Amino acid sequence: MTRGYDVAGRVSAALAAPGAALLLDLDGTLVDSEATHRAAFHRYFRSRGWQVDDATVRAFAGRRGTEVFAELDGPWAGEDPHQLTLAVLDSLDVTLDPPAPVPGAARAVAGWREAGVPVAVVTSARRSWARDALAMLGVADLGVELVTAEDTAAGKPDPAPYRHAAHLLGADPAACVAAEDTPAGLASALAAGVGLVVGVTTSHPGEVLRAAGAHAAVADLEPLVPPAQRSRR
Repeated sequence: MTRGYDVAGRVSAALAAPGAALLLDLDGTLVDSEATHRAAFHRYFRSRGWQVDDATVRAFAGRRGTEVFAELDGPWAGEDPHQLTLAVLDSLDVTLDPPAPVPGAARAVAGWREAGVPVAVVTSARRSWARDALAMLGVADLGVELVTAEDTAAGKPDPAPYRHAAHLLGADPAACVAAEDTPAGLASALAAGVGLVVGVTTSHPGEVLRAAGAHAAVADLEPLVPPAQRSRR
């Protein structure tokens, strides 16, 4: 694990530069919802009588369900990936499997927006879920841009989502900081040319994220909270 103090300094320096922007994954980065989504997959698969192990379900983490269903062998072969994804989303139940905010998430978003830094959420999820998650964090009204599954033809690990986010914010990807919790998300940010990419170890250990190209790995988003916010604690 990279020391939080070092990461905090690097993030603060990068976001103080002209034209900088903060690009954040959603599930597993801002909200710890991977278990929520895995439960939805398992619930739907059981309803179909399919025996699917957790390792297979984890292959969907950080990626669009439509793309994984199309690529991955399984009992769903021959079925419409779009309809399968919609059925999984219908099985999502945040009352049974509530997500939790990742520590530092709300303060990082609010603090950098207060400092005038553009922020975008870059997610493989649908827009409705992204809006609900930002509302849960209490940052829905802070002018955060959203790049969701509806916005680009290709999803992570393709660079399109991060390129689109930088374009929306009028930022050079090289001047951006991104935070991601999966190898697919890291690959997307790195391929888009994001200058500083931080791995968050909610879903994978630090060594896996660093092997996937993360410049640093942290346990949560506390190191991404701006200095002005940290001093208020």
